[in-house]
Amino acid sequence: MKKNKMTLTWRLIFTMVGIVAGTFLLCCLFNNTFLEKFYIYHKEQALRNCYRNVVQICEKTDYTADQYDVAFERICSDNNINMLIINADKMVVWTSYSNTQRFQMQMDDWIYGSDRSKILVLYSGRDYTLVRQIDERLQSEYLVLLGKLNDGGMVYVRAAVESIRESAAITNRFFVSVSGAMIMISALLIVIFSRSISRPIQALSDLSKRMSTLDFDAKFVQTTHGTREIDELGQSMNELSEILEKTISELKTANVSLTRDIEKKEQIDEMRKEFLSNVSHELKTPLALIQGYAEGLSECINDDPESREFYCDVIMDETEKMNHMVKQLLALNQLEFGNDTVEMTRFNLTELITGVIASSQIMIQQKQAQIFFGENSPVYVWGDEFKVEQVVTNYLTNALNHVEGERKITISFSFHDNLVRTSVFNTGKQIPQEELDKIWIKFYKVDKARTREYGGSGIGLSIVHAIMDSFHQKCGVVNHPDGVEFWMELESHH
Repeated sequence: MKKNKMTLTWRLIFTMVGIVAGTFLLCCLFNNTFLEKFYIYHKEQALRNCYRNVVQICEKTDYTADQYDVAFERICSDNNINMLIINADKMVVWTSYSNTQRFQMQMDDWIYGSDRSKILVLYSGRDYTLVRQIDERLQSEYLVLLGKLNDGGMVYVRAAVESIRESAAITNRFFVSVSGAMIMISALLIVIFSRSISRPIQALSDLSKRMSTLDFDAKFVQTTHGTREIDELGQSMNELSEILEKTISELKTANVSLTRDIEKKEQIDEMRKEFLSNVSHELKTPLALIQGYAEGLSECINDDPESREFYCDVIMDETEKMNHMVKQLLALNQLEFGNDTVEMTRFNLTELITGVIASSQIMIQQKQAQIFFGENSPVYVWGDEFKVEQVVTNYLTNALNHVEGERKITISFSFHDNLVRTSVFNTGKQIPQEELDKIWIKFYKVDKARTREYGGSGIGLSIVHAIMDSFHQKCGVVNHPDGVEFWMELESHH
């Protein structure tokens, strides 16, 4: 059972949107997992830097009291921290707290207090200690650094962890909002981009389908949406189409030749015997007439000029009929023995029939016939164009020689199973049902007297049948209430 596969456009859309959405979710996961830790790590580094800066400032002896205040305030403001500095006598040197006593009590509680469960030591060194501490009164968590000064004093630096968490949460919300908008914009751009890629690829797919049905008129047209690689592929497919058309034409010609060669050896002996028998029978009557009238002339049976002229006309007429018959026999012999080359090409059948009708206008006027051929659109078929013209000419000539009644001849097309059937219908007498299959036999004549009257030899339809056999296609005849229809079939080219 054939599965319905996803189109290239939707596969590109789902793939690209999936990549963008997956990247977004992965970033959200990393942000929620590591962003707060990352912020705290950087805050720890900031506290260490603040401690080092305080040590450096305290070592300066050329600062006034105001300069010390400004330097310490800048440290607290730039890093969003609180700070307390005391000397060796535990006297407050500088603080950012308004309630200095409360801040100092918290520091003493940390240093001298007995409940260490509220303190997590992050680093403990010779110069300073870094911890995470919970303020019981405010129920808030802080990063705290307690460091020693060179003069024996202490510096107490504190930063609220909650502000870090709030910054991380705001960053996450901003990231989600911006990313959501970017995903929607990306999805729209991906749809546009994927369609610009899939449209020329779909055109190439349609082209390959038409080529698979031997429609070599299909060509890839470059557009501004395609890429260089797609344009190169389209150009290659155009070249492939031309090569395939040429190759198929050659293969059809070769196939016809091969089939003909296989059948040739089997038929050659029988055809030779049949040919000699029919030729001797057909030449008997005109030769007898020529001999009789020639003897009459030599014996001067009638001396008047009119009789002699009549005798000469009969001899010339019979000679012309024999000459025409011999030419037809030679053409038929070449077809049946495979000595005639069949060149299979693609051509416009409508144009060919229009040309045959135009070249037969004198005979059409003589027969006072009406020709109806209503096809104007090109109909392309495979065949040997010259031999198909012979078939159409034989059919039209046969129709003109037998047209009666309303004296109408209709040429039409019908289509089925990748074939084009060409029909030539003429009003007049029907062919007897028992003789329908015999009219294709060489020298067979339904109405011998009438055939003799217009100079027919009974070979024309045999040539038609031989030509159609060389194409490996069919021909036939159908009786209608008001006339007869002859038809042939050729392989169509869509």
